[in-house]
Amino acid sequence: MIHLDLDIKDFCTDWTHCDLMSGYIARMVSHNRLDSLLFSNLYSSALNELLEAVYRTHGSGGKLQCAVQRDGNVDRIELTFPADEQTYKIYETAIAKVNGEDAETLYLEALFADAEPDASLGLLELGVDYGARLAIGRSEDGRMSLVAELVLEDDTE
Repeated sequence: MIHLDLDIKDFCTDWTHCDLMSGYIARMVSHNRLDSLLFSNLYSSALNELLEAVYRTHGSGGKLQCAVQRDGNVDRIELTFPADEQTYKIYETAIAKVNGEDAETLYLEALFADAEPDASLGLLELGVDYGARLAIGRSEDGRMSLVAELVLEDDTE
């Protein structure tokens, strides 16, 4: 449905880019949903969490690519961005938490902790509050993909 390419350094110059990009994409993909306003708000919030994760934790120079696809009521967001081995390991650990049996407990502990949240907080929120299925992948060129599959609407017509 939508594919955007941005320079990671340009994207990371301003925190508000996360909100602006998520709001724009959410409006574009929500036009044909049963409750387009509700869907847009949920979609924007979920995508914003993904973008904020990349904003905080990414490798050096290269492209940030955002691809959005839909199959029935499943929306798939794929962010591809530069990631060295250390960055990839951070996401690997975070995704393991999200997919673990104690994800909700870990999410609540991270949410109410006094310390600075780690990279997994937003991803835990997506898994726990939005029921997102999250996965990562690694490409040969040193980039990684962060994939979220979301069902934000039960029926579409």
